[in-house]
Amino acid sequence: MWNPFSLTCLDAVIAHFFRYLLLLTVLIAAGCGSGPPRQPAASPALASSAVIEPALAARILALDPDHISDEEVRNVLRKGPTPRIMLFHGGVYPVHLAMSSFGRFLAGMGYPREKLRGPDGAWSYSPYEDVVRLAGITAWFYEQEGLPPMLIGHSQGGMQAVKVLYVLAGAYGKEVPVWDPVAGMALDRTTIRDPATGRQRPVVGLRLGYASVIGAGGAGFLLPHQWGMVNKLFSIPETVDDFTGYTIAVDIFAWTLPGAEAHYVPRDNRTQVRNVPLPAGVNHVTAPVTAGFAADPAARAWIDAYSPGGISGPMPAEAASNLLWAADMWWNIKKHWAIEAQQAVRAGQIAGRAAVKTE
Repeated sequence: MWNPFSLTCLDAVIAHFFRYLLLLTVLIAAGCGSGPPRQPAASPALASSAVIEPALAARILALDPDHISDEEVRNVLRKGPTPRIMLFHGGVYPVHLAMSSFGRFLAGMGYPREKLRGPDGAWSYSPYEDVVRLAGITAWFYEQEGLPPMLIGHSQGGMQAVKVLYVLAGAYGKEVPVWDPVAGMALDRTTIRDPATGRQRPVVGLRLGYASVIGAGGAGFLLPHQWGMVNKLFSIPETVDDFTGYTIAVDIFAWTLPGAEAHYVPRDNRTQVRNVPLPAGVNHVTAPVTAGFAADPAARAWIDAYSPGGISGPMPAEAASNLLWAADMWWNIKKHWAIEAQQAVRAGQIAGRAAVKTE
């Protein structure tokens, strides 16, 4: 019998496949495998500041970021400024399939697909890619698209996301070259034109709106390219406004057990950090496998009604254990999508830019 809370067929295959790989991935975790090769970049049209009609601008400014309905996603947020989401997958091939499932979940919930996939069509970035280049790409997207990207990482990808924040904070050098992912090359400059001010500013010091990780640390610290994160991972730098760290209660990869959960803290009071514990039933490897939820009416209704600390009804008994993470992530993404859109509208109104169409 079809279970309305079951994963799609493809997701089920992915989930079962990863369960059989659990023991193998423990052995491989200390190696240097990588994700699939990234293809040469295509040349999609990347819009900077789209014109916003006054009526839409008014609806965006009227949004309550903590309570965004499905109707507001479809008829307000999707029609306005949208920040790019950069996903970072874990380090053992083919774990990138799990993060692509999360990307498809977000697209199914209403997030524009073109803001989820890179110029080369990939859903996520590898934790083995050069982190300075990734920071340069982050700055390039901000300059080209007008809104700072959100960073979301799983496992080693979570470590990579935090590392990008440290690169932006200047921990890996005082200058970071801008990297064009469409041309596939570094540009001969370390500054960008800040869309909010129209002035040139260095890549170092760029502040993002939101970042999140799940299942980061643990065995990942054994890898040489992650040794430098031992004293950094759980101390979040000031280059992000809001950060959410998810810890699975029993996670053999991230080395967490009840009473020994990871605890993220801000490096200074400019960053808001939220720690969210997840139940032991969440599988570290398949945690991001969530695409099926967007197509299940009952699961989707539970996700749409969810808010941290709020009452959205009991979690469906037959729902997959990673439904809570999917719901909390979607709440965070909607919130910061609204915040960024509102800031873009206000910046256009105050600075007199062409972001808001005047009568």
